[in-house]
Amino acid sequence: MSTQPVLAFEGVSAGYGKLGVLRDVALRLGEDEVVALLGANGSGKSTVLKTAIGLTHMSEGSIALQGDDITRLPPHRRAALGMGYVPQTRGVFGELSVLDNLRMGGFLYPASIRAGIEHVYELFPRLRERRHNRARDLSGGERRMLSIGLTLLLRPRLLLLDEPSSDLSPGMVTLVFEAIRRIRAETRIPVLLVEQNVRAALSIADRVCVMVRGRQALDVPAAGLDMAHLHSLFMDGGVRTG
Repeated sequence: MSTQPVLAFEGVSAGYGKLGVLRDVALRLGEDEVVALLGANGSGKSTVLKTAIGLTHMSEGSIALQGDDITRLPPHRRAALGMGYVPQTRGVFGELSVLDNLRMGGFLYPASIRAGIEHVYELFPRLRERRHNRARDLSGGERRMLSIGLTLLLRPRLLLLDEPSSDLSPGMVTLVFEAIRRIRAETRIPVLLVEQNVRAALSIADRVCVMVRGRQALDVPAAGLDMAHLHSLFMDGGVRTG
């Protein structure tokens, strides 16, 4: 693993207008690493991702992408540099078929679009089965698969995934996380993952960062996580986990 992180927050405080959410966040995402951001509702997890892609107001600190300062860049510039952001409620083109959605996602790389779509189908076989169905007719889990597939076709240098298991059935959660595991294994793209499903997050994470009221309360290897301590942090954040 490179000593230079792919994504680095330095003393970041950010929020929405006058509403401050994050306070002095110093986060690292290394090459070939999956970092899970955990915490109670309202702890600032999703705001970390939105700040990374440039959708919040930063009052302090800086953000670097592979050593280059991107603090002042707008969201579209950050996306062009390879930040692949999949929000929790990402929209797809509802009136278009799955296949046409993927064609739209791969427009930047027309020479390799067929291979890119085939890779998405390998990751998400359900999308191949439903390639002629309109996106609006897909289940919530299938739309989540499609939104991840669209992002992959943009050839990101890292993935920012906001609660990919949200509102999905247990079976669909398993399929989505199996795909994330394959993405990591086959492409080596680093992943910053916000997730409420602790068990699912820990199944793929190398490192865990716990947010409590906008601050980092814990940053440890996933293998050494003290579950009792995690439980106490969630309770401190205002939500019981058990």
